[in-house]
Amino acid sequence: MSRVLLATRNAKKLVELRRILEAEGVTGVEVIGLDAVPEFPEAPETGATFEDNALAKAADAARATGLPAVADDSGLSVDALNGMPGVLSARWSGKHGDDQANLDLLLGQIHDVPDERRGGAFVSAAALVLPDGTETVVRGEWPGTVARAERGTNGFGYDPIFVPEGETRTAAELAAEEKDAGSHRGRALRLLLPTLRKLAGQ
Repeated sequence: MSRVLLATRNAKKLVELRRILEAEGVTGVEVIGLDAVPEFPEAPETGATFEDNALAKAADAARATGLPAVADDSGLSVDALNGMPGVLSARWSGKHGDDQANLDLLLGQIHDVPDERRGGAFVSAAALVLPDGTETVVRGEWPGTVARAERGTNGFGYDPIFVPEGETRTAAELAAEEKDAGSHRGRALRLLLPTLRKLAGQ
């Protein structure tokens, strides 16, 4: 059984990657999170792009643990805000990881924007760094629109205000399997499957 470190403390992201591997029939890989390895200094997310941040996190984790490491950096890009909050999504309100404050601020900022101009996309860059330094960086995008109010209790982050293209429900109203099939992170992580299959000896 190969161990792969997902460089996150977000339990929901861990569950998501495990679900995707299972759905794609990838066995022989055990996905663990940062809580399962000794602590190491984690570099702050200062990259200009999602790819920069994901690669820095995965490289740090692979170096510190000697394990193949996957990291993702993701966020919401809103057309009416010129692509912001983007890489600042998790700390848009000024405090890292305060989902409610981030949602409230974003909804307030585009309160007057008409429906036809509320487009945007969830973006995820995922990086896989092997102990020998081999790097793979991929990107997944999930286009949609920003709703006027929160709906749904599944998911996290901006899920309650994001309506994927072709849907009337928000990402937070989708079942986990539906979200995995279309989401930005699901799309990015699936692009890493060929390398993960190799690690699993498949």
